[in-house]
Amino acid sequence: MDMTANVVSSKAKDDLVVSESLPTSPQLLSFTCHDGTELKYRYWPAKYASVKQKKSIVMFHRGHEHSGRMEHLVDELGLDDCDFFAWDARGHGLSPGKRGESPSFGTSVRDIQTFMAHLSAKHQLEMEQTVVIAQSVGAVLAATWVHDYAPKLRGLVLASPAFSIKLYVPFAIPGLRLLHQLKGNFFVNSYVKAKLLTHDPKRIASFEQDPLIARPISVNMLLGLHDTAKRIVADAAAISVPTQMFISGADYVVRKAPQRTFFANLGTECKELHELPGFYHDTLGERDRAYALVRIKRFVEQRFAQPYQEQSRLNADKEGHFCAEAEALATPLPHSSLRDLAWRGYRQILAFAGRFSAGIKLGFDTGFDSGSTLDYVYRNQPTGTNEFGKLVDKNYLNSVGWRGIRQRKLHLEELLAKAMTKLQAEQGDVRMLDIAAGHGRYILEAIAQAKVKPSSVLLRDYSDINVRDGQALIEAMGLGDIAQFVQGDAFDQSSLAGIEPKPNLAVVSGLYELFGDNELVSRSLAGVAQAIEPGGYLVYTGQPWHPQLELIARALTSHREGQAWVMRRRSQQEMDQLVAAAGFTKIEQRIDEMGIFTVSIAQKQDS
Repeated sequence: MDMTANVVSSKAKDDLVVSESLPTSPQLLSFTCHDGTELKYRYWPAKYASVKQKKSIVMFHRGHEHSGRMEHLVDELGLDDCDFFAWDARGHGLSPGKRGESPSFGTSVRDIQTFMAHLSAKHQLEMEQTVVIAQSVGAVLAATWVHDYAPKLRGLVLASPAFSIKLYVPFAIPGLRLLHQLKGNFFVNSYVKAKLLTHDPKRIASFEQDPLIARPISVNMLLGLHDTAKRIVADAAAISVPTQMFISGADYVVRKAPQRTFFANLGTECKELHELPGFYHDTLGERDRAYALVRIKRFVEQRFAQPYQEQSRLNADKEGHFCAEAEALATPLPHSSLRDLAWRGYRQILAFAGRFSAGIKLGFDTGFDSGSTLDYVYRNQPTGTNEFGKLVDKNYLNSVGWRGIRQRKLHLEELLAKAMTKLQAEQGDVRMLDIAAGHGRYILEAIAQAKVKPSSVLLRDYSDINVRDGQALIEAMGLGDIAQFVQGDAFDQSSLAGIEPKPNLAVVSGLYELFGDNELVSRSLAGVAQAIEPGGYLVYTGQPWHPQLELIARALTSHREGQAWVMRRRSQQEMDQLVAAAGFTKIEQRIDEMGIFTVSIAQKQDS
């Protein structure tokens, strides 16, 4: 049987139009990233244009390589009614930059989001009619993009994902991390020979002769890959896109155990794993790759044959992984168990540190999730009773969660400025509402920095302390002529719905992350949707991941009468679905390098 033959049945031909004029060789095109960098990609139009649906395959190459190394798949897969696209990542192939370098791993993930938006605008790609095929480092980039941005993708194929690279040097990652801190970014060369990537003599020869293949990789990318892969493997439950995965049985480059863990953790109801005995790392370029390709073709055709249906996460507060995780964190540890004693000791150390650190003391006094604490974190000025206290406070303010909070503030400022610019062009003025503003520092500073100013700003918060301090901040910043701070319940639907004047830009930042109940959040969003005018915008935040969930739950107290600060995480997909159910369409998103906090814009649809 010829597994790569391009066969179209007579029935299928009824739904296809043969396009003889379409070129068989790829078009070399480019798109512009958020920072102005222009990346190259190849485009192979479908040989048969479907009259029912436009179908697309987007491919991501492995490290050191480029889109041309995946060109053979366009013919060999035999998916002739699909458009094919493949990019050259930053620092690879024909794209610019030092070879093997990107500003960060997160930047390259954001590049995928920009790439897909470009394909949608220029080539009418529909996300719900698109399957992604990715290999090695490209597979980790693609999996991270799906996890962090929650696209409505038809399917995902991952071949030998590089969740853990075999560096063969003891303590290689800690050593590279230390050197990176001491000397800044530098490059290491791949040790892998072509003959250890594939058994295919032609692929070996082409790899060795290809001038576009580069062996260096920057250490910042290597460390970013390592850290991000650990996060994605641990939190694969957030991924609900139908996924097919291939593990190469004789892979000298990456480890299999994290691949299997990722697959076991996947949250999709449709997933399949194929282990290929004897295959080297270049799974899709192996001598016997037909065994893999026939399965990929079958998986892709099955996905397109079924109506698109997104897995609902609206009940994730009552069932599933994220519900169970929060319940486990809320459950007291067995009294005097080793873990219980360890966390009790940690709390005592923290209480001792609070005698000297102003930030830690404020957390115990008002809650580590309070508006007062958040305002202190935003100001980021270490304060203590003495030099020791200042040092402790500096370390406290530099914790991963607070760094993420400050990056979230920068993303909020960026997207608020974008939303206000859009509204000025579309509706003539900006009327802003923040339903739970804390002290309001983040939004007031965003207004002060923005080129477009709102005509009115209404800040609300449930805490009278926040209202008092927020109003004082308004006056101190000279914004009293346009802004006011009032007390209000962010979960009171009727109160939100009755706000006058009607806002056309609403902000919800850092609120829903503190409340795991989706009914509460849905009521709040419904009130916001009733308040905001059609065509208006909602800027909202999410927290799909946090590396210190247990520390927060076991050691820190909430603003709610000293209760433990237990957070139920929401995947980005869950948060987006709640926003969509209220009548908004998401249009843009940002996420920090650690993958902790997201900021998104959505637009209110016409009734």
